[in-house]
Amino acid sequence: MAMTAASVFGSGGCLELLTSSKAMRGKLWTRLAPFISKRHASTSQTSLSSSSSSCSVINPWLFVGLGNPGEKYQCTRHNVGFDMIDMFAQSQGISLTRHPFKALFGEGMVEGVPVLLAKPQTYMNLSGESVGPLAAYYKLPLNRVLVAFDDMDLPCGVLRLQPKGGYGRHNGSVDFIIMCFNELIRVKSLIYHFRKNREFGRLRIGIGRPPGQMDPKAFVLQKFNKTGRERIDSAIEEGVEILKLVVTKGLTEAARSSNVDQKYKHLTTHDMQL
Repeated sequence: MAMTAASVFGSGGCLELLTSSKAMRGKLWTRLAPFISKRHASTSQTSLSSSSSSCSVINPWLFVGLGNPGEKYQCTRHNVGFDMIDMFAQSQGISLTRHPFKALFGEGMVEGVPVLLAKPQTYMNLSGESVGPLAAYYKLPLNRVLVAFDDMDLPCGVLRLQPKGGYGRHNGSVDFIIMCFNELIRVKSLIYHFRKNREFGRLRIGIGRPPGQMDPKAFVLQKFNKTGRERIDSAIEEGVEILKLVVTKGLTEAARSSNVDQKYKHLTTHDMQL
């Protein structure tokens, strides 16, 4: 028996959100219509068969920043994913507003390519409840999804772009996203099937490690000191350029070029008390 959205999420919840959001998706794809290219064979003016024409759609990118909602978490280490999306949205003139899928959401065009932005409002470890249904709703393959989040395995202010793969120290939140995608790929509205569903990109934002025996959970919920904040702000500006490169060149090429620049940045700065 084919798995439906109801069998994945239950009779309420996400299913109701999908139903209530039909108009929104319709408006989005109406706006994307000018970016659908058509190629027509010139051998026959009268033939309308599929052999004489084809249609190619530019798939949108979905950029997601992870963080915790609420004023008390603003500017903390755990919220640099939110900061990245905010800066990118500002640079591209994209407004973020409330969206049914438990997220702040915006959409726009970057270099002629449609881009969707999201900041899940579910708290960090439940981000998959927002990201999974959102990607499924817009019928996005996972190779058009990129998640930005903080990473203690990288020095403060160092970025690492990964087309796919592991999840650094974000075992909870990113693993939960993977789990949601594992369910959602069985819904027939999705375009592709993925093997272990770890094919979405990551933009890891280094925040350094906690000093001494400090609890990592407490560390990520603290704000940066002045030096750390300066490095993160600089990294976020660099991250905006990396995201633009992802749009124009793709994940693999963007990772190849940007990771070389990031590799030796702050090489001697594993100062964990930033």
